[in-house]
Amino acid sequence: MKGLRVANPLSIHPSIQRFVPDTVLKRDVFSETIMGHLAEDPAVKAVLRRLDGVPWWARPLSQWLARKEARGLRAVQGIEGVPILLEADAGGILRVWSEGTPLHLAKPSDALWYRDAKRLLRDMRRRGVCHNDIAKPQNWLMTPDGRAAVIDFQLASVHRRQGKLFRVAAREDLRHMLKQKRSFARDLLTPSERAMLARKSLPSRVWMATGKKVYNFVTRRLMNWSDGEGTENRIAEDGPAIRDALMARGARDVAFAAYALPAGGVGLYAFAEAGGPLEMPADGPQPTLLQVVSALPRDAEGAVRVDLLELIATNRLDELEQLRGADPALETVLHPIVASRLNLTDRSMK
Repeated sequence: MKGLRVANPLSIHPSIQRFVPDTVLKRDVFSETIMGHLAEDPAVKAVLRRLDGVPWWARPLSQWLARKEARGLRAVQGIEGVPILLEADAGGILRVWSEGTPLHLAKPSDALWYRDAKRLLRDMRRRGVCHNDIAKPQNWLMTPDGRAAVIDFQLASVHRRQGKLFRVAAREDLRHMLKQKRSFARDLLTPSERAMLARKSLPSRVWMATGKKVYNFVTRRLMNWSDGEGTENRIAEDGPAIRDALMARGARDVAFAAYALPAGGVGLYAFAEAGGPLEMPADGPQPTLLQVVSALPRDAEGAVRVDLLELIATNRLDELEQLRGADPALETVLHPIVASRLNLTDRSMK
């Protein structure tokens, strides 16, 4: 990973050559995350964080994040519950897909998962690695056999010496894991764990008072990220007029979902079922995003599965995977909608 550089978009790197893409999971200014499989072994599901399409002004930070992720992943290889790194080069970071259910969906209530999560953090600590981003429940997984796994090492730090900085970061990793335990299995907390949760470290308090404010300014103002402020009901306000306009132009049916706009507020995502392209008239309310689909997902009674469309609109594919089940007919309808979805951010509404 030494000297990682964002290459000419026309060049092909080994990580990309080995990878057959299927679904774009996320796209931002720093990378594009794609799920697929290995060209030499289609049975191996893989994820590529592709770097060669990064805009010039984001390249320095993109390169820094990629170096951190690759270094962290290399340091933890062999530990049960971490992603298996296949390749890291100027084209991107290629790893094996981590099987499991995100924590906010799994909601583990058994002490076994939390013991294994502690084991995982302890094994990483022995390698001098702190994850630094496990306050997010989506970065934790419950594997099919009920064990703990962790993903997304972009902010991981590798420490040659286990000095004070390392000890503070390791403690924060543990404290953030205990926050998950408090959320999903509060009754399992021990007195010492409750005491740890009540005592934030000094760097954490300083970060909340200063650094986080800077982070929020950069991401929300300069980078145009959002956590979904402003939840006015655009579906009720603008939906009927948009639906009438699309039906007048040939749509068979129209469904709506709300999603968080990058710059703040709520966007209106319209799914129009039609046999060909559709355009909105220039006058009147407009959807923020309009996706024309050949068929909308429906239940056995023929009602549109708005719950599934909401997950697609908000790019919550992990939850979609849990909800849609194993219905082949439903999968046939959903796959082209997911593949052509128009929102690829990971900002969610609160």
